[in-house]
Amino acid sequence: MTSLWLIRGVRPYGEDPVDLLLRDGAIAEVGVGLVAKDAEVLDAGGLIALPGLVDLHTHLREPGREDAETVQTGSRAAALGGFTAVHAMANTDPVADTAGVVEQVWRLGREAGLVDVAPVGAVTVGLAGTQLAELGAMADSPARVRVFSDDGFCVADPALMRRALEYVKAFDGVIAQHAEEPRLTQGAQMHEGVLSARLGLAGWPSVAEEAIIARDVLLAAHVGSRLHVCHVSTRGSVDIVARAKADGVAVTCEVTPHHLLLTDEYVTGYDPLFKVNPPLRTADDVDALRAGLADGTIDAIATDHAPHAMEDKECEWAMARPGMLGLEQALSVAVEAMIETGLLDWRGLADRMSVRPARIGQLDGHGQPLEVGRPANLVLVDPDVRRVVSSADLASRARNTPYAQRELPARVVATFLRGRPTVLDGKAQR
Repeated sequence: MTSLWLIRGVRPYGEDPVDLLLRDGAIAEVGVGLVAKDAEVLDAGGLIALPGLVDLHTHLREPGREDAETVQTGSRAAALGGFTAVHAMANTDPVADTAGVVEQVWRLGREAGLVDVAPVGAVTVGLAGTQLAELGAMADSPARVRVFSDDGFCVADPALMRRALEYVKAFDGVIAQHAEEPRLTQGAQMHEGVLSARLGLAGWPSVAEEAIIARDVLLAAHVGSRLHVCHVSTRGSVDIVARAKADGVAVTCEVTPHHLLLTDEYVTGYDPLFKVNPPLRTADDVDALRAGLADGTIDAIATDHAPHAMEDKECEWAMARPGMLGLEQALSVAVEAMIETGLLDWRGLADRMSVRPARIGQLDGHGQPLEVGRPANLVLVDPDVRRVVSSADLASRARNTPYAQRELPARVVATFLRGRPTVLDGKAQR
């Protein structure tokens, strides 16, 4: 496809309409009534332009669980969701705990060519929580890893967590913690509360998350390192992060789309689609998460896109694996939870879904303003469309979406990666 595109009448951040000229991977001109000979023209009247979305937390499953997802299928799902970059988590098989494995994932992302795939390196060997992985070697690899996480497992040993925080200071890396005190969640099946008692399911208490966050912000402050907290889910977690930020600790955090929209009430039908880690919490927690995202305490919306093979979800609740799909509906859920409620405007949503995630992950060229000279990584959104989600239409290899048959607002019409359309008219281009 041509590298010259003229996007007419689009509204950057939902503001006044302009024309955007994309040339050779960058935004070449911004104005009204632009003309460009030989340019492909896209009539974007009524559409909103945002910087390409960046996901800090994506499970692409490859290598090892290609029955659930591959880098190719996950990249397609990401592009359709408006993403131009994703961070691929380390809990693959083999685990991404060496320079060789992270480079493999990085190269698979380049071959797919739909989004920039930034591998996340494991903190510990085999995610076992006993020995630091090759953090420096992964940072020096062609993948240039800057985010490290044992996500799926907590780095529970405080001495090991301290050493990891100290180690990544050398290259300004960040440890992304899955905050879960494992001794408080053994056998846990859902949020601990009145509903778990009524349903007869072992509870996952809020304090299991909050205790680790409190410990880790103290460690980060002590060693002067960067900490990122994955998928915060409770009011108490938001309060702890807010206090730490006020004290000057270099801590950031993320919230998932499903924790902004769904509550533990969805578990009443024992449908494994709603089994996730951390679990769906209460309506009060949802309110606190939305407020924390709005005031900036929570830095980013991150999908925690967790595809599973059919047999891992279509089974009894206790045996089902936790996790939900998130990439294709993330923007729509964010619009319902944050835009339609008036808690954020479009510029604020771009900050939480593009600008800050790119900054946390140190991704050059992403999360940039829609200005002349900036890389042409952007998404065009129709804010007026409402659609019913069909699991059969998903680009992901898996089907475990919690939003099936739910009507959600907004539609991604086009996604551009360095000026090249990866999605046009809602369809992936490669």
